[in-house]
Amino acid sequence: MEQNNGSSFTGFILLGFSDRPQLEFILFVVLVILYIFTVLGNTTIITLSYLDPNLHTPMYFFLSNLSFLDLCYTTSSVPQFLYNLSGPDKSISYAGCVAQLFIFIGLGCTECILLGVMAFDRYVAVCRPLQYTVIMHSRLCALMASASWFSGFTNSLVQTVLIFHLPVCGRNKIDNFLCEIPALVKIACIDTSSTDSEIFFASVIIVLIPFLLIIFSYGQIVRAILRIKSAAGKRKAFGTCGSHFIVVSLFYGTAIYAYLQPSNSYSQDKGKFTSLLYGIFIPMMNPVIYTLRNKDVKGAMTKTLQKVHLLMCV
Repeated sequence: MEQNNGSSFTGFILLGFSDRPQLEFILFVVLVILYIFTVLGNTTIITLSYLDPNLHTPMYFFLSNLSFLDLCYTTSSVPQFLYNLSGPDKSISYAGCVAQLFIFIGLGCTECILLGVMAFDRYVAVCRPLQYTVIMHSRLCALMASASWFSGFTNSLVQTVLIFHLPVCGRNKIDNFLCEIPALVKIACIDTSSTDSEIFFASVIIVLIPFLLIIFSYGQIVRAILRIKSAAGKRKAFGTCGSHFIVVSLFYGTAIYAYLQPSNSYSQDKGKFTSLLYGIFIPMMNPVIYTLRNKDVKGAMTKTLQKVHLLMCV
């Protein structure tokens, strides 16, 4: 972002929740606890997916990708937020703001696409069970995961360049706890209608299209489940897809609210709490959701803990 005379900023002020000083200490404590759980939870899933041969399947390959993504997602914003909450210094350097926006948006876009890929995997598992291993072979899984990461960060690069070419005419106070698109657009000193349209169009492609594909996939999955005669088979099929559906509902619900609403109706306060939800709380909830609802993950965890216990007793 540039001033109207062409000179560049050296940094920004992240206002965050400075207008609610009584909330800052509580947020700091809660965020430290949540961040520790996020790191432990996602690291556990990645480790189990690597160590347990029973989890060497496409479903857990994508799940470990999602866990690594969530780990990076929270790390891109939480440490800076904790630093700003811990004292009077609310600043972030210009380069730091650019990097944070690029990484945060890149990971968010990647998660949108990756959740769509995971829905396709569940569709094949439930609707084409006899062809599952043939369709979801390792090369295709690696290709789809790579395409998700590449598409997410390509879109992020375009949006980051677009945002930081907006002039701000000396304004450097961002009314959020991180460098995020809606808050950055608000400090621009020109008419941002065209920029808003471009961001909305990109958001429709990255957020809405994968979401519609997920809805279609789950429509087919539900039809297939209803044709299953045994109650045990239905429970198994629902269990296979239940965790993913919960994660999709949480993530897409907040993402659509944040990016697919008119800019003139955007509320900074609501935007901050929405960012907290999909940037911090939901990534922390993902490993909990997948662990508590998944017998394979719980079984792998039990076996790993037993092996660790035996090694410690030797």
